[in-house]
Amino acid sequence: MINSPTIDQREVENYHNMAQMWWDTSGPFWPLHELNKLRIDWIVQKLVDYGYCNENADQPLKDLKVLDVGCGGGILSESLAQLGAIVHGIDVVEKNIHIARIHAHVNNYNIDYSYSTVESLVSSNLKYDVVFNMEVVEHVADLKTFLSACCKLVKPDGAMFIATINRTLIAFLTAIVGAEYIMKWLPRGTHRYSMLRRPKEILDPLLRSNIQVRDMIGVGVNPIARKFSLRKNLDINYMLFAQKN
Repeated sequence: MINSPTIDQREVENYHNMAQMWWDTSGPFWPLHELNKLRIDWIVQKLVDYGYCNENADQPLKDLKVLDVGCGGGILSESLAQLGAIVHGIDVVEKNIHIARIHAHVNNYNIDYSYSTVESLVSSNLKYDVVFNMEVVEHVADLKTFLSACCKLVKPDGAMFIATINRTLIAFLTAIVGAEYIMKWLPRGTHRYSMLRRPKEILDPLLRSNIQVRDMIGVGVNPIARKFSLRKNLDINYMLFAQKN
């Protein structure tokens, strides 16, 4: 077991118990599969807009060295690898890493997965062109320490993406009461209201690490069609793109 002040052991146990379900698109992780489809297009567009990659290339992310923090079973990591990125995925749930490695091997993806923390990567002086924190920050125990470590892993002029759930009444009613208790899309206890993150709680630590947010976008869901879409409103789910100055 990895020990770190940023790790919430309750969250680790929760995801350990669900690890076998990562690639069941009709199981509890189906929202991540649907979100992933939406996010990839937005991610590539932001990287194109800011000169990190070529939109017209067969593999627009070719040779970009990226880190997928809290990679889980590898949903985002595999999508990034398909686009040509050199992917390093880390997770503090060892069983997740085992599942991710098996799935990548079966599907012939060359992805470096490791059972590790961002703090250990910092101590190894590793740097990445792009760092991804997608649906992670609402599960860490010490947000400021975690984000500070993540920022140190971004190369000068590199980029960071963060996706999370806002701490608002509507987010509580939608993402917790609705998704977990009424619709039962997610297991109860997947999210705790006190750990949801308002944008300012993320922006301030980034600014202290000389990382400037360039764009933010909200994410909405159609509960009947089970489809996600981009929206201007950040009150429920939101994503941000930032650059290191």
